[in-house]
Amino acid sequence: MSSTTQVSGQTRGLSGVPLVVMISVIAALGGLLFGYDTGIIGVALLGLSQQFVLDDTTRQFVTASIIAGALVGCVGTGPISDRLGRRRTAMLVGLVFAVGSVLSAMSPTVMILVLSRFVLGLAAGSATQIIPVYIAEVTPPAHRGKLVVMFQFMVVFGITCAYFTGFVLGNEWRWMFALGVVPAVILMLGMLVLPESPRWLLSKGREDEAMSVLQRVRSSPDKAQAELDEIKTVSNQPQGTWKDLGQPWLRPAIIVGAGIAMFSQITGNNAIIYYAPTILTNAGFGDNAAVLAAGGGGILITITTLIGSLVIDKVGRRRYLLSMIPGSIIALLIMGWLFQGDAPVDPSQQWLVVTCLVIYMALNCGSFGVCIWLIISEVYPLFVRGKGASIGAFSHWGFDLMVTLTTLSMIGAIGLTYSLWLYALTSLAAMVFIYFLVPETSGRSLEDIEQALRERRFYPFQQRR
Repeated sequence: MSSTTQVSGQTRGLSGVPLVVMISVIAALGGLLFGYDTGIIGVALLGLSQQFVLDDTTRQFVTASIIAGALVGCVGTGPISDRLGRRRTAMLVGLVFAVGSVLSAMSPTVMILVLSRFVLGLAAGSATQIIPVYIAEVTPPAHRGKLVVMFQFMVVFGITCAYFTGFVLGNEWRWMFALGVVPAVILMLGMLVLPESPRWLLSKGREDEAMSVLQRVRSSPDKAQAELDEIKTVSNQPQGTWKDLGQPWLRPAIIVGAGIAMFSQITGNNAIIYYAPTILTNAGFGDNAAVLAAGGGGILITITTLIGSLVIDKVGRRRYLLSMIPGSIIALLIMGWLFQGDAPVDPSQQWLVVTCLVIYMALNCGSFGVCIWLIISEVYPLFVRGKGASIGAFSHWGFDLMVTLTTLSMIGAIGLTYSLWLYALTSLAAMVFIYFLVPETSGRSLEDIEQALRERRFYPFQQRR
């Protein structure tokens, strides 16, 4: 008996939408770990600075170490998931998260902490590659958007948990890192009872198992059979190599996947998340007030992401992005104006800074955050989907690393005002990119999107030839 059949037996009581939701929630715990472990450093830096000597450069290295690990993790995960399967790879991600959390909590020096967070980064990068792909390949097109976005909801929920955990624990940064073990163990145990991706199974020639999974996650045997037949139209190719991604007809998917990931970072959202408490203390807030204010932003991001997950399949990915980004640009412009000059913000305007900060976080993170991993999981063909998603994740983490390593230095060089205005300019460039190049994928099967690529009708205004 195969492992997939055994696993199906363990969850035989569930089928259809309830099983699909259970799959999405458990798998998305990888997003909670990603959000918690990346968000907690913004709070932990306040306690770390009291125990270790940290200048701006050292703070940036401590923060960026998890991102450097993510660059390695996201590239390595694609081939691993193509070979071992999506489910087993997700279990490995949970194991690495647990190991990295323990090592971070026990770090005796800054250098050991940097290396430990590099290990966490391996898991975080892997999670952004494998979890959205797994959910996208299991869920039906009508619900794919909201369920893949469950991953991002858990990311921002994890960030919010990180801020308030930091507030409760104060300067106890070791406990902040150690708590990441709990969801990591739940992810590993949860994935034990979930089925494998039917698309991955079919790509390995295991048609009977793929059909068994589809019958359990679709509303009727006829729909399961129809989807199996559609998947078979694109699954007869051998597993793609990295070289295959260089084929001209795949270039639009590479541009869109890597481009949307790039803009999610150079518009400043992770830089603001990582350094929000630092920015607010520079504005004149005390440490606790700064953490609470940043936590308020995290709550608003969580609410926005939840709303986005409910409407994304109806509104569409492209329209949702284009409707949210303008508000974040306005918030950045006003916040930059408030920070003009070297003196702390006038006390009467401090809460206007907080308002602009949380609005920016909600609209920017609530737009890119809702759509980035969803789009990356949708635009690549099945035979290179694992490797294509790795390229999208690599772009995300690569630009995240660049922004993280330069944010505090950039603020020191040109000032916070011009730094925020630069993020506003790149946000405007993102809107141009989305308008002309990002296709609408809502309501379309993954196989239909692949066919559009092959027929050179992928971009929004591209005509059928």
